[in-house]
Amino acid sequence: MLSERRLEVLRAIVQDYVGTEEPVGSKALTERHQLGVSPATVRNDMAVLEEEGFIAQPHTSAGRIPTDKGYRLFVDKLAGVKPLSSPERRAIQNFLDGAVDLDDVVGRTVRLLAQLTRQVAVVQYPSLTRSTVRHVELLSLAPARLMLVLITDTGRVEQRMVDCPAPFGETSLADLRARLNSRVVGRRFADVPQLVQDLPESFESEDRGTVSTVLATLLETLVEETEERLMIGGTANLTRFGHDFPLTIRPVLEALEEHVVLLKLLGEAKESGVTVRIGHENAHEGLNSTSVVSVGYGSGGEAVAKLGVVGPTRMDYPGTMGAVRAVARYVGQILAES
Repeated sequence: MLSERRLEVLRAIVQDYVGTEEPVGSKALTERHQLGVSPATVRNDMAVLEEEGFIAQPHTSAGRIPTDKGYRLFVDKLAGVKPLSSPERRAIQNFLDGAVDLDDVVGRTVRLLAQLTRQVAVVQYPSLTRSTVRHVELLSLAPARLMLVLITDTGRVEQRMVDCPAPFGETSLADLRARLNSRVVGRRFADVPQLVQDLPESFESEDRGTVSTVLATLLETLVEETEERLMIGGTANLTRFGHDFPLTIRPVLEALEEHVVLLKLLGEAKESGVTVRIGHENAHEGLNSTSVVSVGYGSGGEAVAKLGVVGPTRMDYPGTMGAVRAVARYVGQILAES
């Protein structure tokens, strides 16, 4: 276990390196921070921190920089989440309040996170599997062709065309719409198949084929893999940190293009509370020089999806964690009110 003084030295090194981008020496530490000890003592503490793998000496520089292990200890023990200022909170609320639908909410959230943190923002669309049905609309397009519109409690809208085995009249359509909604509105998607399985039997024999076709389309919509969608923004922010990545940022950009990789990263976020993955804690090799800060968001205390940011390991962790948490809270409120 490190002593409190050595933890303070590590905190000071992380803060200075994040702020200045320069390796930190003992003289600078004693000048900038009230450590209450001599430069010689600080040098000794830094030697211990280096021996333990919390800091390292880059090239021939006299200063030291934090390692992944050092950042991990900083995040776990030394970094409080920095609360956003009142103007920042108002700006978030004003920016997100104008959203007109779910796509707009996700798009605005990505832009906002990228601006607040100056990192790459990643926002997952609410998962269908955790949603409930708000309404099912059925519209007649032709005598034997319908449009099925599924609206979720998170504001997500899915549309499907249904080719019926026989013409289906307006009266039958209205009857199916009413009976279907009476069974599924407010219910979780996982429960819907059982709730509608006997519905065709309650219709006249000539309509049962169409009712079964509509239900099959509805159930396909509930389980389709297209639910795993996400939006990315602020990739250009990485160019400001070129020297933070060994050799090139290309592996990072390639990893960001693979949505499966990003969905897996977001999937590691806790349901509540901010999750931070630092450097080599990220399984994908292309992201070994980055940190991922993520959190779940949703309405009613249950996370329906995740959001977060990707940036270099040399990041303002308290500020980034605060921004990610605050944005997730506001998005959850919007979903609850929509």
